[in-house]
Amino acid sequence: MTELIVRLTQFCRRYALLVALFFFALSGVAVWVAAHRLSVDTNTDNLFASTLPWRQDAMAFDREFPQFNNVLVAVVRGATPEESDETAAQLAKAMAADKKHFIDVTRPDADPFFRQEGLLLLDPDDLTKLLNSLMNAQPLLGPLASDPSARGLFNGVSLMAAGVRIQHADLTPYKSALDQLRQVLDNAADGRPTPLSWQSLLGSDVTQQPQNVRFVLTHPVLEDGSLQPGLAATQTLERIRDSLPDVKSGRVHIDYTGSVALADVQFGALTKGIVASTLVSLFLLALWLYLAMHSFRRIIPILLTLLVGFALTTGFAAIAVGTLNVISVAFAVLFVGLAVDFCIQFAVRLREMRMLYGDIDVALAEGARVSGVQIAVAAAATACGFLAFSPTSFVGVAELGTIAGVGMGIALLCTLTLLPALLSLMKPTRQSKELALPFGPVLDAGLHRHAKAVLIVFTLVGIAGLVAGIRMPFDANPLNTQDPHSEPMRTLRSLADNPITNPFNINIMVPNLDTARTLSDKLSKLPEVSSVISAATFVPAHQQASLDQLDQAQVLMLPSLAVDPSAPPVTPAVLRAAISDAHDAIMDANADMPADSPLRGIDAALQRLAKAPDDRLLTMNESISRFLPTQLESLRDALNAQNVTLATLPESIKRDWVSPNGQVRIQVSPTVNEQDTAGLRRFVEAVQRIAPDAGGPAVTTIASADTIMNAFKQAATLAIIAIAIVLLLAIRRLKDVGIVLLTLGMSALLTALLARMLGMAINYANIISLPLLLGVGVSFNVYFVMNWRAGMRRFVSSASARAVLFSALTTGTAFGSLALSHDLGMASMGGMLLVSLVAVLLATFIFLPALLYAIKPPAKLSGAGH
Repeated sequence: MTELIVRLTQFCRRYALLVALFFFALSGVAVWVAAHRLSVDTNTDNLFASTLPWRQDAMAFDREFPQFNNVLVAVVRGATPEESDETAAQLAKAMAADKKHFIDVTRPDADPFFRQEGLLLLDPDDLTKLLNSLMNAQPLLGPLASDPSARGLFNGVSLMAAGVRIQHADLTPYKSALDQLRQVLDNAADGRPTPLSWQSLLGSDVTQQPQNVRFVLTHPVLEDGSLQPGLAATQTLERIRDSLPDVKSGRVHIDYTGSVALADVQFGALTKGIVASTLVSLFLLALWLYLAMHSFRRIIPILLTLLVGFALTTGFAAIAVGTLNVISVAFAVLFVGLAVDFCIQFAVRLREMRMLYGDIDVALAEGARVSGVQIAVAAAATACGFLAFSPTSFVGVAELGTIAGVGMGIALLCTLTLLPALLSLMKPTRQSKELALPFGPVLDAGLHRHAKAVLIVFTLVGIAGLVAGIRMPFDANPLNTQDPHSEPMRTLRSLADNPITNPFNINIMVPNLDTARTLSDKLSKLPEVSSVISAATFVPAHQQASLDQLDQAQVLMLPSLAVDPSAPPVTPAVLRAAISDAHDAIMDANADMPADSPLRGIDAALQRLAKAPDDRLLTMNESISRFLPTQLESLRDALNAQNVTLATLPESIKRDWVSPNGQVRIQVSPTVNEQDTAGLRRFVEAVQRIAPDAGGPAVTTIASADTIMNAFKQAATLAIIAIAIVLLLAIRRLKDVGIVLLTLGMSALLTALLARMLGMAINYANIISLPLLLGVGVSFNVYFVMNWRAGMRRFVSSASARAVLFSALTTGTAFGSLALSHDLGMASMGGMLLVSLVAVLLATFIFLPALLYAIKPPAKLSGAGH
């Protein structure tokens, strides 16, 4: 092989200009192909093979319920439920009118079904409590219905005070609501009017929605070919949001999340600051090359070789893969970080040969003779590390492995052909300066003298690394690779504690409602489960008892809810009179009220309002009565609930819970304690013991983690076998292969130890450090072992060591650009790669030399090495 490489180098040197022009033209074609055929897939689901059973189940579910895909979710939080409702309605109306950016807009929590039949969905005991609360509030409701204003409210307060005086009524159950009324009155007296929440005051939020949160869901128009296809729609949502009155006043906040926003933020993070980081990386790359070469006539050929190799690899990616994903886009950084090692090794050996041979042509041939096989073995081993992932079901890394693996072959070809041609054209001058690292001789002497002690220390460190590796956590949650400070992630995290909005639920499909009820009862008893919802939830099994209660409530309450259209207009004078009457009623009940009665605080606020100017009184009336008519109407509708069946269930509800073929969907949500990787696994296993066919986000999260770990094990096995075969073919001595693999194993153990000490966890992105660790580790180790076989006895002070160090610096610069990425997935990949690189350097510069000093050298030497 050595002579073949030498002849190839001489041929390229002899026809240097033609070779250079050929490669430049070929790279131009590759760039053109990439520009027209290479795209990026923003869907992280496609990181895994579609043939996997859990992926097929997920895709089948997506086909049956497409409305859950590509969703942008606006989360509306108001100071009161009514403000949330009103602002959500305004937002939905404005978005629905913009067909350019939004395909459809829905408000699932505002469906008329919940307003009309919502009370039937309550547990019978909860319904009884609510109706009793409304019955107790009837003395207040009557005046309000006949006079929906502050005057009617103050008359109701007078009646409550009379109830305390005459019947010693206990107002403790109403303390929270009356305290809210006092606060509203105080705010009005201070000239800061705030609306009164009648839902909170009457305890009649029949939709049972979480706090004051409302949702607006939309399928945005996605821009084809964009890394952030939903960005225009999201920006439009932000513009509409910022124009709404209550948002401007600060009473309502609207945030957004959803699969579209999360994907856009992730790919936006990938590109954020990419120009600056690329420029910094290129500057540092040139700096390391200059320190390694001290000659621009060597640096420029290396940079040109890297650019051509990168272009050719990109063209290959366009042809072989066509579509990159969130992981395979990292091939660019990996290619530059690794391919530069081959170039540096070749250029350093050329410089070394130039010290011996004055003729550049002879030096090129001798440099190729000394380094060519080493570079080829290193490239083959690195390619094996990457290609080992290609047959796995983890498509994201499999594609990266294929691109980067073939890229190593392209880098080797360019190093042995284009680089010699360019060096021949540039004709770098001879340099006689010693190539050894300054600290090399001292470190070599120390390692030679204390080889056994160093090996003992590394043995202990290796044991610690083994323990760390076994205990290394695996983070299966893909959301943890998202920026936690981005708006979509902040919003999603804020919803995680609510079972309805928890992102890690489980879906189960059953044939009918009866099965859904039976299975739901079993699942709801599991300690890992916080809630179970299905179509049966909206078709209660025992409705008649609830309907009977509502019939009785209608007879007693509907008359008091009748609106009197002849109520006189509200004027400041009328309001002052109502305030005076309420004050008198409270004073009459003073002796019968406890010291902490909420009526005392209301009276103090009313006395302040009595002294307020007329305009402030009228503003107070508006804020108090703003949502009252709507709430009274909602109460009347809720008391008129009708029997619900699956046939009468509105299509807007049914489409989310019943598939087109009639199967019923059950949604199971975990408790807050079951939302980390270990907890989700417990949750999934508990549910699947009862329903083996369960699917959904929680199941796919755990299944994807298992797929990744299986890919990790499969790739590690394949890589080690392939690397061992490559080394055996190249080195042809089992003992020497064992030295390389032993050092490689030490690099892996050091990586595990350092990562554990730094609090790192393995995730779907940084797992790529495995093949890279194997590739880089083998590359560096091969240089030392092959030089040792050739007679080298100075390792750290050799030219190879210098080349390895500067290769590591250039590689580390590339990895550092990943570590500084705004995308946490890429950052975790870069961080793990840097840790792996440090581990490889420690093993290569300290453990391996000590091991070689402690081992008897080969009896037969194949030549002189330096």
